[in-house]
Amino acid sequence: MADRRGGNSPDDGSAPPLTEPHHPGVHDTARLALVIGALGVVFGDIGTSPIYTLQTVFNPSDPHPVPVTKENVYGVVSLVFWSVVLIVQCTYVLLAMHADNDGEGGIMALITLLRRWSSQRSRRTTAVLAALGIFGASLFLGDSMITPAISVLSAVEGLKVVEPSLEGAVVPATAVIIVVLFLVQRRGTATVGRVFGPVMVAWFAAIGVSGAVGIADHPEILKALSPAYALGFLAGHFGTAFFALAAVVLAVTGAEALYADMGHFGRRSITRAWLLLVFPACLLSYFGQGALILTGPHNVSSPFFLLVPEWGRLPLVLLATAATVIASQAVITGAYSVASQAAQLGYLPRLRIAYTSESTMGQIYVPWINWLLMVSVITLVFAFRSSTALAFAFGMAVTGTITITTLLFFCIARAKWGTPGWLIAIGATVLLLVDLLFVAANLTKLVHGAWLPLLIGLTAFTVMTTWQRGRELVTAERGRHEGSLSGFIDDLRSGRTSTLRVPGTAVFLNRGKQTAPLAMRANVEHNHVRHDHVVILSIETEPVPRVPADQRIVVDDLGYADDGIIHVTARFGYMETPDVPGALANLAPSRTEGQLQIDQASYFLSKIDLRRGKAPTMAPWRKRLFIATSYITADAAEYFGLPHDRTVIMGSHIEV
Repeated sequence: MADRRGGNSPDDGSAPPLTEPHHPGVHDTARLALVIGALGVVFGDIGTSPIYTLQTVFNPSDPHPVPVTKENVYGVVSLVFWSVVLIVQCTYVLLAMHADNDGEGGIMALITLLRRWSSQRSRRTTAVLAALGIFGASLFLGDSMITPAISVLSAVEGLKVVEPSLEGAVVPATAVIIVVLFLVQRRGTATVGRVFGPVMVAWFAAIGVSGAVGIADHPEILKALSPAYALGFLAGHFGTAFFALAAVVLAVTGAEALYADMGHFGRRSITRAWLLLVFPACLLSYFGQGALILTGPHNVSSPFFLLVPEWGRLPLVLLATAATVIASQAVITGAYSVASQAAQLGYLPRLRIAYTSESTMGQIYVPWINWLLMVSVITLVFAFRSSTALAFAFGMAVTGTITITTLLFFCIARAKWGTPGWLIAIGATVLLLVDLLFVAANLTKLVHGAWLPLLIGLTAFTVMTTWQRGRELVTAERGRHEGSLSGFIDDLRSGRTSTLRVPGTAVFLNRGKQTAPLAMRANVEHNHVRHDHVVILSIETEPVPRVPADQRIVVDDLGYADDGIIHVTARFGYMETPDVPGALANLAPSRTEGQLQIDQASYFLSKIDLRRGKAPTMAPWRKRLFIATSYITADAAEYFGLPHDRTVIMGSHIEV
């Protein structure tokens, strides 16, 4: 059976092309809704970075503090500006977002493209790059756990600025907010985006205005727009600047979520929102905070909240809390995309996925990932208890993911688009040098919390690569057990396999028509019976919301038009709940070698019982991990709507 997210074309070449309804009258409204939705989902993370970035850079309790001097402030603000330009604007908006896999972005999309164009490079190189990409995706999952914790904590900590006696309520309030956030995920990205979008418009307007006011009080800070200040800070005070990079990187957190969420809203909507509102507002806030710090070193305690008058701080705390909840949404939806693409590529088992939009295939909800993230985030909140403590861990996940994304993009640019080598060399050298500087700086925080995302990343990487390897072994072994479908039918027809034909219709779900379903083979070899009408059914999910009824079914007689055995491909749109009995009921007898008795048909599923074998295919602990991971696979009978009282599950043992 095809994976639910699989967009492969049916096996029979005679399948008609799918068409999707076209409604030009709603395009403008839809585009505006996507831009607003993108503000409410995609940019929450990067849009709330101004709350804690400069505060963390000049944090006096940092193991490598940055002294508050005029020269250092100009240098840090300039570093922040040019980091955003080089990493977010250049690496992601201008480059990476043009490398998509059928509209999907993120590291998993890059891995898919790399596999597709791997003929132009050695298999070993492709395997190494793919493994590197999987590790980057694993780091992003770590980012998805840390971002909600640090974002919401940083906003709720604003209560301490308003009223110091409220410090004890910060952690409990953060935990409650996070639980509510994860509970509403089932409503769908589009619904969440419509609610959060207007809030984020107000957020960016507020931080832009407050930043502009700060700049007006000290306009000289605009000199930091010149790269000379960033380069001068790095060259003249490299020891200080190098360690500062571990905090400066917080300004670009959310860049990978921006790319991973591309399937939810599309490249154009995300680019427009970024250029027209997000980028200008964030820069105004950073420069305004820099101007405030220049007026008094004591302002480094909380430059973001101190930038507004005292009467406006409580409303800003409330708005910041809402915005950081939205920041969490960006990486949560990105994690859904990464997980679903990982399952599609064979690095995770088939997960239950709910599609939440009729207009955009990428808008999904993955329950298993949602609850895993919720438990992890709550654990981090109670373990670290402050945004400052989590900041040391945050940068490692971000910089690692960005560096791997940059490397994979340039490999694809060379392999897919044939970009000249000299241009690749220049672009890759500049951007990777910047990325690696950030990675090196964050490694200095290893003992202070940077170990956490590395541990999460290594754990996720181990699970995904173990599943991928185990799946290869099971597929190969299952193919040997199943054997050729055409050969199996020939044996039935010739009488070499003695069977008794019984009345009725049997439907066997299978992955395709190359191999015989295990359940069918077991029925013939052990029970020595076959039904008058046998349907071998494969399910395909297409990249359109709904498939028209006349394009639903593709029938193949498998070479014989009189033996009662046919192969059927049932095609469903991604917004449809597959109804197998309903689809088969519409088949005309002329296409099925006789009348199918769908109301009384028996459905057969092949279930694989995995066992640890003695063959040295994997280390024993990896075999245990693979078998344990298999238990989260979505139930096929429930998903395909099969009648429980007429569904037979026939098991088979496979050793790994």
